[in-house]
Amino acid sequence: MKTILSLMTSLLFCFMTVSQGQTKPKLVWADEFNGDSLDYSKWGVEENAYGGGNNEQQIYRWDKKNLRVEDGNLVIEAHKDNPNVAGTTRPYSSARIRSKHRGDWKYCRVDVRAKLPIGKGIWPAIWMLPTDEKYGGWASSGEIDIMELVGHEPSTYHGTLHYGGGWPKNQHTGKEFKLAKGTFADEFHIFSIFWEKGKIIWGIDGKPWQTQEKWYSEKGKFPAPFDQRFHLLINLAVGGRWPGNPNDQTKFPAKMLVDYVRVYQTEK
Repeated sequence: MKTILSLMTSLLFCFMTVSQGQTKPKLVWADEFNGDSLDYSKWGVEENAYGGGNNEQQIYRWDKKNLRVEDGNLVIEAHKDNPNVAGTTRPYSSARIRSKHRGDWKYCRVDVRAKLPIGKGIWPAIWMLPTDEKYGGWASSGEIDIMELVGHEPSTYHGTLHYGGGWPKNQHTGKEFKLAKGTFADEFHIFSIFWEKGKIIWGIDGKPWQTQEKWYSEKGKFPAPFDQRFHLLINLAVGGRWPGNPNDQTKFPAKMLVDYVRVYQTEK
């Protein structure tokens, strides 16, 4: 099934590319997570208690309990364990990785096959930030949210763009995708974007479901800010203003599994 879904996704996006007069996408960067440790030539690991500016309740740690590679998957695992980093204590520990300066792309297709945790206060995300921040701080230089799930809506994920001016002049547009049955914890799904000049398309399991073509940056002409290098981030947040905090029914540890990440260059 994994091979069939991967082939379907490749064929769909190849057709989209050729139909728009571009060359066939080429695989330029990938991590299949087949070893026994994270590939640090591709990923950096964050350690902080910042809370993401969203009042999140986790500390991101570089610890095998929270971050490891096993059985062919990247595992990001959140625990309720009151961790302490540099004198700051939070209720939960988790992990976040990023490809900054190890994988940075302008115009590409990204496929991430993942199985997501659910439950009140659980917030897995696959997203992209600008490597060079050509147009200034967030969100003038943009943000691409490939996938965000808030755990109390286990059958729905969100695809969103952030742009405009620096906070609080930031803007965002996006939509949500809802499964016909089941939840995103039941099985793996392929979360994709197809990003070209002036257009970003979201896909799920090889099927496009959202297109964004209107955005702006206060410090650049369209298609700014989405005309510069971006890198990938994968994380599992806990709590915050959007998902709310966990309740007594939220199960810990909460585990996010990533089977692979594949990036195809579609346009330079």
